[in-house]
Amino acid sequence: MKKLLITGGAGFIGSNFIRYVYRYHPEIRIIVLDKLTYAGNYKNLAALLGDRVELVVGDISDQPLVDKLVERSEAIVHFAAESHNDNSLSNPWPFIQTNIIGTYTLIQAATKYHKRFHHISTDEVYGDLPLSGSNEKFTPISPYQPSSPYSASKASSDMLVRAWIRSFGLQATISNCSNNYGPYQHIEKFIPRQITNILSGRRPKLYGSGSNIRDWIHVNDHSAAIWDILTKGKIGETYLIGANGEMSNKAVLEMILKLMKQPQNAYDIVKDRPGHDLRYAIDASKIRDELGWQPLYTDFQSGLQETINWYMDHQDWWQMDKNKVEMTYARNNQ
Repeated sequence: MKKLLITGGAGFIGSNFIRYVYRYHPEIRIIVLDKLTYAGNYKNLAALLGDRVELVVGDISDQPLVDKLVERSEAIVHFAAESHNDNSLSNPWPFIQTNIIGTYTLIQAATKYHKRFHHISTDEVYGDLPLSGSNEKFTPISPYQPSSPYSASKASSDMLVRAWIRSFGLQATISNCSNNYGPYQHIEKFIPRQITNILSGRRPKLYGSGSNIRDWIHVNDHSAAIWDILTKGKIGETYLIGANGEMSNKAVLEMILKLMKQPQNAYDIVKDRPGHDLRYAIDASKIRDELGWQPLYTDFQSGLQETINWYMDHQDWWQMDKNKVEMTYARNNQ
């Protein structure tokens, strides 16, 4: 495997995966297909573009373009997705177009040209778990119970991949990962929003009581897991990726405030998101036992401090978007 097609490679997780491959696997050449919507940032890749990394600006639903790029590649890693829950609640259509129709276009091409395909998904397809009184975690056989247009569209794309594996022989794997954090994450997301609020003199915001629990994983650990699945994973299998990083939104926000030397109560409570999932938790024993993957960022506080430092040191990366993001939240009283 010498040439990868990576969709959505100008986004948060995709661009970090490209950095991982670029650093550790110099024999690999990469074609990036990205529409460069608001969540895809040219600056995320600019320093890497050259002989080994090529950027093609285009839509994953563009069948002639996708066919041409898939034919040139040996494997496809599919990150491209609309992924923000709040946006999916206000306008579901882009999520249907990108996450379902775009995935269909890609797997048709991968099947046609007999190419290895890895599909990046989310733990949100499984719905949520009780906040207390249960040690239950999501596993690869957990039932799908999506609760938003975003998670429903990702669940749909997962099912398409599974059907193409069985009916058309698609050489594919799927991974469902817990919440990522780290550099280059768009500031509409929870952790970078709070960090950049503090850096820009705004009070951080917390949905409802903040008791909702997420299972956090550093994006670099996610990148290493994807590489292991791509190179060692069994065709047709689903692997769940998590780092045992369960923490409530309130606890994460208060940790950010502490690390940034702010008062622990220096935030505002805002209107909760409709259908807000209660708790996510991943059982990652399959990828650990079968592929030998282990997370390196096991100390969430130190990983969070590194992330804070990155946003402090790269204010030119996010400042131009900050007012627009906060105006969008303000319209929803969030």
